[in-house]
Amino acid sequence: MKDEPKKARFAGEPIIQMIKEQEAGEKTADVCRRHGVSQRSFYNYKPRYGGTKPSDAKRLRALETENAKLKKLLAGQMLDTAMLRDVNS
Repeated sequence: MKDEPKKARFAGEPIIQMIKEQEAGEKTADVCRRHGVSQRSFYNYKPRYGGTKPSDAKRLRALETENAKLKKLLAGQMLDTAMLRDVNS
C-alpha cells in the first residue's frame, strides 16, 4: 500500500469550477474553504486547469490514463529487451 500513489480527491471538472469562481472575483480563501482545498493545492491546479473547459478536462484525464498505460508497456518491453541481451551475452 505504501507504493500506491495518492489518489486525487478532485477530477478536472470541480477544479475548473473552483478556478472560474475565483476568476469571477471571489476571494481565493473563500473558494478554497467552501470546496475543502488548501490554497497551495488551488494554486497548483491553476496553471494546469486554468482556461480549460470541462470537456477538455475529461479529454486530458483520458490522455493521461492512456499515457500511463503506454509507459508501462514501454517499461515492460525495455525489460524484455534487457533480459534478451543478458541471455545472448
